[in-house]
Amino acid sequence: MTWLAMALVATGVLVAGLAVRSWLGSDARRDGVLRRRRRRSGPDPMVTLTIQVRLGELAAELRTVSEDPGLYARAHHYRAVQDAYDAMLRDACRIAGLAVVDVPLRPHERLSEDERLREELELSSRGWSW
Repeated sequence: MTWLAMALVATGVLVAGLAVRSWLGSDARRDGVLRRRRRRSGPDPMVTLTIQVRLGELAAELRTVSEDPGLYARAHHYRAVQDAYDAMLRDACRIAGLAVVDVPLRPHERLSEDERLREELELSSRGWSW
């Protein structure tokens, strides 16, 4: 009788092990795992925070440059800060999953005011603040 019980237990363990192995390799389980990973994976919160802080600093710098009439080479400083702000804005849009026109800008090209406003409004509607 003990041999029969041991054979049944061994067969049960073997069948259970094969079933678990089959389930672990199944497409349905793999798809579920990938779906959960995709759902959880989002932008790194520290990167998002860093970009928000930098956008705030650049916006403050833009205000400082525009309000200081005695600043030497004021137009040059304003353009430099504006270009840096636009680049950070594009990075923020990429992280938030927004469509961005990402053509390399040449020295004489600037991002249009309409496009900048659209990007700022889209980011604000998604909860970004700076």
